[in-house]
Amino acid sequence: MTQQLNSQIFAYAKQLSENAFKAHALAIKGFEQVAELQLAALEKQAQATADFVAQAVEVRDVDALRGLWEKGASLTREQAESAVSVSKDVIAVAQKTAESLNALVQEQQKAANEAVAAPVAAIKKAAAAK
Repeated sequence: MTQQLNSQIFAYAKQLSENAFKAHALAIKGFEQVAELQLAALEKQAQATADFVAQAVEVRDVDALRGLWEKGASLTREQAESAVSVSKDVIAVAQKTAESLNALVQEQQKAANEAVAAPVAAIKKAAAAK
């Protein structure tokens, strides 16, 4: 009896550690995707800002300053829109990761329920046979 209990505990612990590893891998994959999205957005915004600063250095008169003002307002709007778009993408990645983790948890619960139900059914069957 003790050997059977030990083997069941070992099997459950093994399954738990495998699922923990899977969950960790899913979380890391989600973090990588979020980091890629944010780095791409940062690179794009840095390039746009550098271009704007280069144009600002070349301003020599009032008309050029007026044009620069309009470009600055446009740049600000574009960067805000980009930030909203990246935020939506980050939320989508987080939601997908959460759904994957939820599926993993439900799989773990189902396996645990089956692991508990099988020995109980075997005990009931053995008791009914006596």
